[in-house]
Amino acid sequence: MTGPEKPIFIVGTGRCGSTIFHQVFSYHANVAWLSRVCETEPRNLKANQRAMQLLDLPLPSRFVRKLIYPVEAYEFWDHLCPGFSEPCRDLLGEDVTPRVKSAVRDVMGHMLTQRRRRLLIKITGWPRIGFLKEIFPDAKFIHVYRDGRAVVNSLLAVAWWSGWRGPENWRWGELTSAQREKWEKFDRSYVALAAIEWEILMAAQERARQQIPADDLLEIRYEDMCRDPITAFQTATEFSEMEWSPAFESTVHSFSFKNTNRKWQEHLSQVQQKILNECLSQSLQKYGYV
Repeated sequence: MTGPEKPIFIVGTGRCGSTIFHQVFSYHANVAWLSRVCETEPRNLKANQRAMQLLDLPLPSRFVRKLIYPVEAYEFWDHLCPGFSEPCRDLLGEDVTPRVKSAVRDVMGHMLTQRRRRLLIKITGWPRIGFLKEIFPDAKFIHVYRDGRAVVNSLLAVAWWSGWRGPENWRWGELTSAQREKWEKFDRSYVALAAIEWEILMAAQERARQQIPADDLLEIRYEDMCRDPITAFQTATEFSEMEWSPAFESTVHSFSFKNTNRKWQEHLSQVQQKILNECLSQSLQKYGYV
């Protein structure tokens, strides 16, 4: 098994809108993806392929999609690449061992079906673009990003956010002296720490982008996707070198895209909003969110 050609990787910081983008794009008739069976049966190479084949049978799609839906499947990734799910820094090309490269290419090749010849995978947190590009030199990457203030607000609403344990015990490595100074300036505010996390991951994405050909990366803003989903997915389909069909257009129309960015203004106090705006002032300007 030589592995899939031109796999498509959706990357983002997390809490950025990549989930809804992945969910909708998974309805394209020519893509295979990692379903929940990769979590329940990570060592069964054929299980996910059978799930993809089931999608193409004349069964009620609503029923099938309740059983088979796209996931990030980190247990599956860790089985192939130990440490893939929670490294303390971005994974780079030089981190790929020959064993891992061979195993990933072989296993991913088993995900494809006769109809679904393109692999669509979502990964959040560290971009891991260099790592994945070493394994799949022809890979395409779609980076979904969102207003950092909305991402911070979303992180603060979940118990599993690693920032609650502090930067000595979180997933994003040691703070630089400048980042530590920023955090201390706001009395070790969790709002400030979540803002620093967003900047760390966006900076990692910038570094990774510089290491691959420009034609292999597409940037999609969450806000643009919500405003005009048809254009966003037409752009993504063309970038991925796949056909746009009336059936897929109808699917995109069937989803509700609601921009929930204003929640940070509703859920955070005035003091917290001030901290957030001050922490991210330069980054927000850089990415066009002012």
